[in-house]
Amino acid sequence: MIPIKTAEEIEVMRKGGFILAGILEELGKEVKIGLKGCDLEKKAGQLIAKAGGKCSFKNKDGFPSCLCFSVNEEIVHGLPGERDLKNGDILTLDLGIFFLLEKFVSGKIDSKKYPNLKNGFHTDMAKTFLVGEVDPEVQRLVRVAKKALKRAIKKTRPGNTFGDVGETIERYVEGQGFKVVRELCGHGIGKDLHEEPDVMNFGERHSQKVLKEGMVFCIEPMVCAGDCRVKKGEDGYSYITRDRSYCAHFEHMVAVVKDGSLVLTEN
Repeated sequence: MIPIKTAEEIEVMRKGGFILAGILEELGKEVKIGLKGCDLEKKAGQLIAKAGGKCSFKNKDGFPSCLCFSVNEEIVHGLPGERDLKNGDILTLDLGIFFLLEKFVSGKIDSKKYPNLKNGFHTDMAKTFLVGEVDPEVQRLVRVAKKALKRAIKKTRPGNTFGDVGETIERYVEGQGFKVVRELCGHGIGKDLHEEPDVMNFGERHSQKVLKEGMVFCIEPMVCAGDCRVKKGEDGYSYITRDRSYCAHFEHMVAVVKDGSLVLTEN
């Protein structure tokens, strides 16, 4: 069953998402030729601790880092190791932060109004960055992935379906000559990092479950220049394109509200 959040809980998640967006923006300023993933991982940990949050990804299913640092053909879950970024690379940073509810609610807390107090809430966001002088077609790939997310968010409103959202992404991306990853997807989010439902980047109009006010989930188009099939990377954690073609990935945490949708990961 898809969890339904109250307006108060969504506001708390929005506050957490605002902080996450600010941290990802700060990390993005560091992206340049020669940057090592391990250095950015260290900064991410420092910024999260300063904000009073905890890493959502670290130790999740054994994942060893706070930050996902995915380069070129790596779609998701790349490890921030010792490698240097090169001129012409693209880099996706994916970050999740867990915040306790009490950080954002002052005074006496009504446990009935905030039933998730003890667990708090997770936030999640991803963005692809250009490194140096990037091939024009790869730049277009990144623009298409970013625009696909914007179009999907516009489609997110009560009465539409998850199939409508996925079909919007797929139709736009394929119309631009690229492909969407089908083996990975977005997800519900809240007191758990991954909640129901799976949010696919493809689908048929008017299919799947109906969007309802109070649903909160991550929409995250993963757009490939070539083969959209995936395989595990050599590090054992990342997923890469089978033909090693470049892939761009953008993600926002979105709430369904009365008049449409609210992006919770904006600053």
